[in-house]
Amino acid sequence: MTTAMATDGRIYAYGRIFCTVLLMSQALTEPQVSRTGQINSNSILVALLDSHYTELAELVERAMLLQKLEETVAIHNITIFAPTNEALYRNMDPNFKRFLLQPANLHTLQTLLLSHIIPTQIGSKTLPRHVTTLSNHPLLLSPNLTTVDQAHVILPHVLTRPDGVIHAIDRLLLPRSVQDDFNRRRTLRSISAVKPEPAPEVDPRTHRLKKPSPPLKPGSPPALPIYDALAPGPSLAPAPAPGPGGHHHHFNGERQVKDFIHTLLHYGGYNEMADILVNLTSLTVDMGRLVSEGYVLTVLAPNDEAMGKLMTEQLSEPEQIMYYHIIPEYQTEESMYNAVRRFGKVRYDTLRLPHKVVAQEADGSVKFGNGDASAYLFDPDIYTDGRVSVQGVDGVLFPDQEDLERVKPVSPTGQPAGKVVVKHTRGKLLETTCWILGTFGQHSRFTSCQ
Repeated sequence: MTTAMATDGRIYAYGRIFCTVLLMSQALTEPQVSRTGQINSNSILVALLDSHYTELAELVERAMLLQKLEETVAIHNITIFAPTNEALYRNMDPNFKRFLLQPANLHTLQTLLLSHIIPTQIGSKTLPRHVTTLSNHPLLLSPNLTTVDQAHVILPHVLTRPDGVIHAIDRLLLPRSVQDDFNRRRTLRSISAVKPEPAPEVDPRTHRLKKPSPPLKPGSPPALPIYDALAPGPSLAPAPAPGPGGHHHHFNGERQVKDFIHTLLHYGGYNEMADILVNLTSLTVDMGRLVSEGYVLTVLAPNDEAMGKLMTEQLSEPEQIMYYHIIPEYQTEESMYNAVRRFGKVRYDTLRLPHKVVAQEADGSVKFGNGDASAYLFDPDIYTDGRVSVQGVDGVLFPDQEDLERVKPVSPTGQPAGKVVVKHTRGKLLETTCWILGTFGQHSRFTSCQ
């Protein structure tokens, strides 16, 4: 009896080992399929491209959520509460949409869209009252799936696929965090500079302060022109004005310059401009220092297509080219377009002193420069944070030839070159002196008169 039981136990053990080896061999020989593989044409994400939901699909693409949704669909069946195009057009505030599409608010846009997606398939029969979305926000569902929070379900089960379902709703679902982000947005009015009272006295001969300036209020601009701060040597501008960014409540110009360069890279089509700014450390350091000291800047950024048309000799002085594309003012698409509509032509100062860039209205947009060396406002408001504004243009700007001729050449000593005029005046004076001395018979004593 004991011997038989022992024999049966060995057979059972050998059988388990054989089955384990067989399963392992099958696992090694079978092709591995990634759970985050390619999405087929029958997926719920492809169904989202239906003509009634293209606006929502475009927002998903702008929010860079496609990869995350593909990974989610590979694991779960999902439910999408999708507002229709008509609902987005009718109920979405234009200022709110502009706020969502700004690169700095990418996280808010992602939170808003993920609050419409539930990682389980929900129908009208087996319906839980409380569910949690992919953004960890709770949703309250009514019986028979007639409402979702404050939105009405106008077409339940409008699109059904093996990996999910879409219910059409008549408005966006707004989580409280998204509303708070929109309400806390920094407007130009809230961060506009406050002029110090009284203004510090400046010596007009040296452009230096006669006495220490009084304490500045938050957001106050520097007391001196921006070109004095660009002068070589120590900056003549006063201490940085207290502002909203930075550890010590000062403007963190270096961080803001890095932010807009990263925004150019993420936006796409401005890699050449971003590459020049990264390599021209002196330019980026100057821009960061100016913003830290309370100055504001508007950058006219040429796109890659425009930069690719430049000749090698035109890129011999990239720093001067970039300085000509920086305006020491804070301008947005709206402010510049309103200015050219009202005044016809506007001449903006640039950091390439004393050259100015001309702006005028053309074809419903803002056109900079004249003739062949002109550029249109192509991608407005790529980056706007109240201190630095980046506006994309479709051409590289150069000073006009008349503007270059109007600027007098400067000698190595720093004085305007005027040797020709001095020689002519000195020759006339010598000729007159020799004629006067000759009348008295004394010109022979001077070798210059012989």
